[in-house]
Amino acid sequence: MDRIDELHLRRAGAPAPAARRYTVGFARGVEAIRAAQRLRWKVFAGELGGRPPGRARGLDEDIFDPYCEHLVVRDNEGGEVVGTYRILPPQAARRIGCYYSETGFDLTRLRPLRDRLVEVGRSCIHPAHRNGTVIALLWSGLARYMIAGDYGYLAGSASISASDEGRSAASIFARLRETHLAPVEYRVFPRRPLTPEDLAGPCAAPTPPLLRGYLSAGAWICGEPSLDPDFNTADLFLLLPIARVNARHARHFFAETERAAA
Repeated sequence: MDRIDELHLRRAGAPAPAARRYTVGFARGVEAIRAAQRLRWKVFAGELGGRPPGRARGLDEDIFDPYCEHLVVRDNEGGEVVGTYRILPPQAARRIGCYYSETGFDLTRLRPLRDRLVEVGRSCIHPAHRNGTVIALLWSGLARYMIAGDYGYLAGSASISASDEGRSAASIFARLRETHLAPVEYRVFPRRPLTPEDLAGPCAAPTPPLLRGYLSAGAWICGEPSLDPDFNTADLFLLLPIARVNARHARHFFAETERAAA
C-alpha cells in the first residue's frame, strides 16, 4: 500500500495548531511519489515555465527518481502534498553512477567526500503553503535523515531564473563570492557556463530566499553558475558540511530533530 512514513517533527517554537496542520515524512509507493512529482510539475512547469523531463504530462520525473528518497510535507486538512525535497544518498548515487548535479557540474574535486555526501534537489512548496512551518518541517526532515545516516555533507543547487540571459545569476554570484566561496579544494566547474554576453551590464538582483537560507546555515558556493536549459535557470552548486551548521540553525533544527527521534 502506498503511504507516507511520517516523522512527526515540529518546528521549534511553532504554535501547536500550525504544527498539527502539516506532517513531514517519506513517500512510499508509486502514488505517494507521484504526488510529489505532480507538485514539482506544478511549480517548475506551470509556475516557472520550465520544461522538466517526464514521459507523462503533469509529472516531473527522470531517471534519478527511482534511486531517491522523496521527503514530503502533507497538509493534514486535505491530504495534499504541499512541499517536497528529493534526496540522493551516496550509496544510491553509486548504483546509478553519479549525482544529478553532475549533469550540470564537474564534481571531481569532491571525490574524497562522496561516501558521506547527500545530494538534495527539486525543492518546492505549493504557492498557497509558502510559510515558515512548511520549510522548517522540510529542513527538520533533512536533519533527521542526515543524523540517522551519519552523513557529513549536504549538497545541491540553488536555481536562479535565467529569463534575463543569466545576468541575475551572474550578479548574485559576483556579490556572494566575496563572502561565501568554498575553499579551492571544494570547487566545482559548470558544464554550461555563462558566456561573457550573459555577464554584461549591471543587475541588482536580490538573493533568492532558498539560497539565502542555505548560506545563513553555513553553506559554501562552490563555483560559477551553470545554465539549465530544461528549467530555464542558472544554478549555483552549494556544499554544506554538517560541522559548519551554525549554532542558530543547529538549535532550531538538529536539536529538535534529536528530541523527536528519541
